Amino acid sequence: MKFTEEHEWLLVEGDLVTVGITAHAAEQLGDVVFVELPDVGDTVSKDDEIVVIESVKAASDILAPIDGEIVEVNAAIVDEPAKVNEDPQGEAWFFKVKASDPSQMDDYMDEAAYQSFIG
Repeated sequence: MKFTEEHEWLLVEGDLVTVGITAHAAEQLGDVVFVELPDVGDTVSKDDEIVVIESVKAASDILAPIDGEIVEVNAAIVDEPAKVNEDPQGEAWFFKVKASDPSQMDDYMDEAAYQSFIG
């Protein structure tokens, strides 16, 4: 698993990357009440704002971690946004993207570096 400075986790399986937010991010957001996901088939570029999350504390965006095509979204978290707080690094993943340039993953932290980053 890799991690971004924007508190996203990235599970890499070949050229497919599953994206969600970390437990730390979910805790900072508070109770999530709304999630808007991209559409399957959308082409995204690294750092595009592609997900909107609203919580009782704040609104936040999730950025595309890599260039690619959205191949799957987790509709369950749209219907039940609280799942993001319950299992942020498991069942509450946001989307899967087919990477057009997998080498972009090299820019991200491993878990030890992320834990150091959040201190």
